[in-house]
Amino acid sequence: MDDSVIVEMYWQRKDDAIAKTDEKYGKMLNGISMSVLGCREDAEECVSDTYLTAWRRMPSERPMYLGAFLSKIVRHFSIDRYRKNTAEKRGGGEVCDELTECIPSNTDVFDEIENNELSKLIDSFLSRLDEEKRMIFVRRYFYNDSIEDICKRFSVSSSKAKSVLFRLREKLKEQLEVQLYGR
Repeated sequence: MDDSVIVEMYWQRKDDAIAKTDEKYGKMLNGISMSVLGCREDAEECVSDTYLTAWRRMPSERPMYLGAFLSKIVRHFSIDRYRKNTAEKRGGGEVCDELTECIPSNTDVFDEIENNELSKLIDSFLSRLDEEKRMIFVRRYFYNDSIEDICKRFSVSSSKAKSVLFRLREKLKEQLEVQLYGR
């Protein structure tokens, strides 16, 4: 079923909108959540929360790519759940936070640009990469794939995957500094 039809079902408050969404995107959303959480029950709960959020907050601009819209939501819920499950008082733990070194730590950064602008800058950065590098970056930092999974998927060595990711983070950091601070 086409995304625009499913989105219209949400707007018309048709009961089967969620069922059609699950039919088309359920496996992908569960995969994203599982890659972050590693727990089937928690992943299923995050996917359910995603469907509820879609039902309540389907944007008025009607997303062109429903899968991307839902992926962002489920990833957010999954990371929040992961952080809750692994809070320091419970022994600590981190989701792939390698990108935090690229995004300026200045607390005023979000006063300078909105989250939306940061997203646009990252999209612009990714659009200038060749397909393999872009996909490696997205698989690592959006889908939270392990280095081992990336190596298998792209038939590259561990050292190459790590090197590509390191260089991409450095380039992203440079671009963000130029865009945000004119450096």
